[in-house]
Amino acid sequence: MGVVKRDVEVVRVYDDPGRQHNEYRVLVDRLWPRGQSKGAVDHDEWVKDATPSTELRQWYGHDPKRFSEFARRYRAELALPPGSGVVSQLRETSGTRRLILLTATRDIEHSGAIVLRDVIVGADGT
Repeated sequence: MGVVKRDVEVVRVYDDPGRQHNEYRVLVDRLWPRGQSKGAVDHDEWVKDATPSTELRQWYGHDPKRFSEFARRYRAELALPPGSGVVSQLRETSGTRRLILLTATRDIEHSGAIVLRDVIVGADGT
């Protein structure tokens, strides 16, 4: 079996340049983006089951000093159902289409969306 190239990008909802050819667009926040109507966010799916738990999200509080521990805990959550099933589906999709992970977070580099992207592409050792 050959290596599958995965094309996964994280895009901030508020900076979204719009849909491109052959994209599958997934909202990866547990909460709907503030100030955006349901029709304003161009997405194919909202994957709440692959977002950090409420407890983890509240503990993290988007504090960059906690990011390493947040990422470790979030990967552990993603390794279990229902998150593991969503990750499998997203991996499959990313092997055939460009996968766009949409998030409302300001600090993308310290976000759950980045952790999820790394898990999907296997950059975390999975």
